[in-house]
Amino acid sequence: MESGPARATLNGVCRMSASLPLVLLLVLIYAAQAQSLEFFDLLPEDPKLYDKMRPPKKDGQATVVYFHVTVMGLDSIDENSMTYAADIFFAQTWKDNRLRLPENMTSEYRLLEVDWLKNMWRPDSFFKNAKSVTFQTMTIPNHYLWLYKDKTILYMVKLTLKLSCAMNFLIYPHDTQECKLQMESLSHTTDEMIFQWDPDVPLVVDENIELPQLQLVKNYTADCTQVYSTGNFTCLEVVFVLKRRLGYYLFHTYVPTCLIVIMSWVSFWIKPEAAPARVTLGVTSLLTLSTQHAKSQASLPPVSYLKAVDAFMSVCTIFVFMALMEYCLVNIVLGDNDAPPAKPPPPPPPPSSASGPDATKLDKIFDIATKKSAAAPPPGPTPAQKARMRALNVDRVSRVFFPFLFAVLNVTYWIMFAKYI
Repeated sequence: MESGPARATLNGVCRMSASLPLVLLLVLIYAAQAQSLEFFDLLPEDPKLYDKMRPPKKDGQATVVYFHVTVMGLDSIDENSMTYAADIFFAQTWKDNRLRLPENMTSEYRLLEVDWLKNMWRPDSFFKNAKSVTFQTMTIPNHYLWLYKDKTILYMVKLTLKLSCAMNFLIYPHDTQECKLQMESLSHTTDEMIFQWDPDVPLVVDENIELPQLQLVKNYTADCTQVYSTGNFTCLEVVFVLKRRLGYYLFHTYVPTCLIVIMSWVSFWIKPEAAPARVTLGVTSLLTLSTQHAKSQASLPPVSYLKAVDAFMSVCTIFVFMALMEYCLVNIVLGDNDAPPAKPPPPPPPPSSASGPDATKLDKIFDIATKKSAAAPPPGPTPAQKARMRALNVDRVSRVFFPFLFAVLNVTYWIMFAKYI
């Protein structure tokens, strides 16, 4: 009789034990829903009072937006297109007193959904000198949104930028370029919004940035606010000072060019009669130098002004051309020595007044005297020998004059640009 109630009690306990996990799950779901934050929880009690198109001014003052930039890499510097690439973390911080804080917010800041920015006011900043901007999405979208206890909003995003850089190649390859990263407001004037650099850490640049032909010698922040016809629009910029490394150009342009010029002087030691050798050497040196000059300009845009490397290469080309023209002068001084020498006029016939054995003796004596006078050497050098001596003297002067003048011009060139090295 007592086994029936005991069995019923046991069945009830078993049913309660089986439903306990379900009850706990429902409690956890309810608690999660209670703690979850919706965008409307941040809006004022009357959402109509919040206008996402108007900056959150306080006491009629312009909204201040603080910027921070972390530069992780600089690369792909292209002189021909005057562009460069940069990988950055870009942070914007502003305060919006119109928002409400979550009731259960206990930490210093809270992570918000980035999509909520579509329904909130945000700075309309854009990169002024950007040709293209790539937003990183691997492995997740590289951006986040924080809300602090003092109603400050932080938006951080990772971007890859392709930026334009106005370059001046007047003293190339001894030049130093300044490439900028400019951020400007698109639609808000300075009466409504002002950009300022973060007072604590405005800019961080990775110290391990290495560029193949340029060296990052300095970077700094500046203000680039500009006046347009529609008003003043706030603007901030990061300036990268890039100095060109001379080592590549020294071993691939300057040293080979000097060797080509020196090679053209070898003709001064070749005898003047070897016309094919001297002409071939001069023409080959001139053509090689022209190819070297064209190679040095391959990576640069066509500019209308004379660059430092153009001046150096032009002077070297003139030296090679003048070495070729020097042989023209030598050939003119040497004259035409290949013509056969003129035959001496025949001796006058002997007088025929005498006859007999005496006449025969006189003829023999006359023949012997004629042969001796023909075989006797002239008293001085012939005109051909004089011309050859003058040609050799021109070569001897050129052996000293050309190297001396080239050395003077080289010393002058490197003294002028020593301060840029």
